[in-house]
Amino acid sequence: MSAREVAVLLLWLSCCGSALWRYSTNSPNYRIFSTRSTIKLEYEGTLFTEWSVPETCFVLNKSSPTTELRCSSPGVHAIKPIVTGPDEEERYLFVESSHTCFLWYYRARHFLNNLTQLITVWAYDPESADPDELLGNAEEPSINSIVLSTQMATLGQKPVIHTILKRKVYSSNEKMRRGTWRIVVPMAKDDALKEIRGNQVTFQDCFIADFLILLTFPLLTIPEIPGYLPISSPRGSQLMASWDACVVASAVLVTDMETFHTTDSFKSWTRIRVPPDILSDDERRSVAHVILLRDGIVFLINGVLYVRSFHGFIRLGGIINLPDGGITGISSRKWCWINYLLKAKGRRSTLAVWTENEIYLGSILLKFARLVTTTELKNILSLSVTATLTIDRVEYTGHPLEIAVFLNYCTVCTVTKKIFLVIYNEDTKQWVSQDFTLDAPIDSVTMPHFTFSALPGLLLWNKHSIYYCYHNFTFTGILQTPAGHGNLSMLSNDSIIHEVFIDYYGAILVKMENNVIFYSKINTRDAVKLHLWTNYTTRAFIFLSTSGQTYFLYALDDGTIQIQDYPLRLEAQSIAFTTKDKCPYMAFHNSVAHVFYFLDKGEALTVWTQIVYPENTGLYVIVESYGPKILQESHEISFEAAFGYCTKTLTLTFYQNVDYERISDYFETQHNHTGLVLVQFRPSEYSKACPIAQKVFQIAVGCDDKKFIAIKGFSKKGCHHHDFSYVIEKSYLRHQPSKNLRVRYIWGEYGCPLRLDFTEKFQPVVQLFDDNGYVKDVEANFIVWEIHGRDDYSFNNTMAQSGCLHEAQTWKSMIELNKHLPLEEVWGPEFL
Repeated sequence: MSAREVAVLLLWLSCCGSALWRYSTNSPNYRIFSTRSTIKLEYEGTLFTEWSVPETCFVLNKSSPTTELRCSSPGVHAIKPIVTGPDEEERYLFVESSHTCFLWYYRARHFLNNLTQLITVWAYDPESADPDELLGNAEEPSINSIVLSTQMATLGQKPVIHTILKRKVYSSNEKMRRGTWRIVVPMAKDDALKEIRGNQVTFQDCFIADFLILLTFPLLTIPEIPGYLPISSPRGSQLMASWDACVVASAVLVTDMETFHTTDSFKSWTRIRVPPDILSDDERRSVAHVILLRDGIVFLINGVLYVRSFHGFIRLGGIINLPDGGITGISSRKWCWINYLLKAKGRRSTLAVWTENEIYLGSILLKFARLVTTTELKNILSLSVTATLTIDRVEYTGHPLEIAVFLNYCTVCTVTKKIFLVIYNEDTKQWVSQDFTLDAPIDSVTMPHFTFSALPGLLLWNKHSIYYCYHNFTFTGILQTPAGHGNLSMLSNDSIIHEVFIDYYGAILVKMENNVIFYSKINTRDAVKLHLWTNYTTRAFIFLSTSGQTYFLYALDDGTIQIQDYPLRLEAQSIAFTTKDKCPYMAFHNSVAHVFYFLDKGEALTVWTQIVYPENTGLYVIVESYGPKILQESHEISFEAAFGYCTKTLTLTFYQNVDYERISDYFETQHNHTGLVLVQFRPSEYSKACPIAQKVFQIAVGCDDKKFIAIKGFSKKGCHHHDFSYVIEKSYLRHQPSKNLRVRYIWGEYGCPLRLDFTEKFQPVVQLFDDNGYVKDVEANFIVWEIHGRDDYSFNNTMAQSGCLHEAQTWKSMIELNKHLPLEEVWGPEFL
């Protein structure tokens, strides 16, 4: 955003409503907020006199509503504007004494011919960078950044790109070019979250902060087409939005004037327009809900679904197994799980569609199927056939394979209704009724949002209050305020709830329609009101950036939009200082390096978690799991106490104890002992001042479809693939055919043949690989058999010489047992 755009935005935000003030820095997302930072103060209103700052801070122009502040001393500093009317809010800014002064900047170029990305990286100082660098628009480093990067490289700096999920590391193989490093990384859909990391090198006692980025396949916005018309929500309605759960930079926003689409967190955007001959003017202004999918943008208009994609704008209905009308809601996934285990064949859904009496699930390429009806649900849940049962909401939970269905139930439907909750698992196809019942007025509207947790947890809200359910519905209640009640409207000038935002760290933001914000954390019972950041009349929405930070998006009256970083951590710290809220523990650590683990047969997973807390408080770590009971756990606890603090470390080992060699039905036993288990670690006590609520990860027990075995020495490269065949004499074949057998060598399946001396004994070495490469040599027993029917071979040892206690399986016995199978399958499943 240019300086002129900022000025226009501030002028527009301050045009009406009560006065407010806020602050900003040159560091994007407030990543550096230290004694070295220039803090920009902004007051909006007409009653300003001067700034009140502590003596350890210097303000450039004390009597200017817009000025700069520097604090030479670290700590908590009370800042507020002095006005001629009622006192303005006082903020307590936490200014750090940090040796992290510099940031990484990157530009990405995509090469689709070899599916790689060229990442150009340089270091910059936000206090001396060019405006384009601060706004993220620079294509090359500024002079100051070239000097800084070159000096850092002289001292030994060399950045690498570290992938978060697969733990791969990519570095530059080239010499530095004009103060930049160039790193080539492969495009990856399942390893898009990356971090730019540098060496521990200082310049003027300053380090470079690591930088979290999202690099996926290049995404495009749907282009604007001349002659197409706007599509919007009804006049005067609040903003609505949807985003890709795994690529949060890709989002869509619907206002009462336009619909906007972005792939870079609204740094750039296009307007979504529709053809003039499909919808009436009233229909174009009647968007009730919107969902962003990889297949396009789905709109719900007057009970009908439409999709806008690169291929056009079409109405969805009976042609893809959806109702032609009467649709009351749509929902998509809120949390990103790149990996998960599906035992059943098929795909998990990406979109839920429902009417009052039916639920449909949609997957990639807009393929839909009806899941259930309310008549069928009555039978499943053993409900009275005479009662009225309708579908209230369908919402995806924090589990990668589960869907929650909220049901309205009543017998005399005049005054009140009961809201029930059932959860459906897309893998097991099972419906499970939950210990959740809510009495509500018959015409009430409630909205759910599940938390990112192993055990089901959710927030459910109406216009005024938030109902919470944590720890698999065992910890419930209404979110309370310091005023002693749960009615948030009473503390926000009778405004109603517009948006409930939850991030991966457990932070909860409740934004009212007038932009008053309440703050809470999962697993807590109360919420506090944050400082006012945005004018009461501004239409705003809270989004999550790719770096995990929050930002505001404002819809302006001229039909455009603007974004502004929001310092959630600093704002929460200021309120916590006022309310004297403190985290009950000093540190909460764990060794969980991945969010997804695969346990194969005979394998175990060992992790630890540690909590540091003041003496005599008795804290500990709670371990909870959710899913099939297929894992056993062993626990080991160590304890230390020193200097008034206690350190408690819990070491856990997850394993199975199933003897597959002594069972009658191998495949049934394997099926019953595979599945997906979600695990979470959380402290026994928690508060809003704690940085993270819990650690959540998956353990998939079963066969990893990304693993494969291969014979050592064989390769599909390094030899010329040609038409090669050989002949087996008919006298060497088991069934004595009338002709010789010609066998064609399949290069793509077998690879290059091994060259061996005729007299050399050959015993294959089986190796295990995954998508990262070689894992280990396979030590388990294996079987090698001849698939063409020849019988002119012999064995080096007898069964007795090999140490067999009983007669082993033979070709003859296995063929007799499996006469219905082809010769290559009589030994069992083939894994090569």
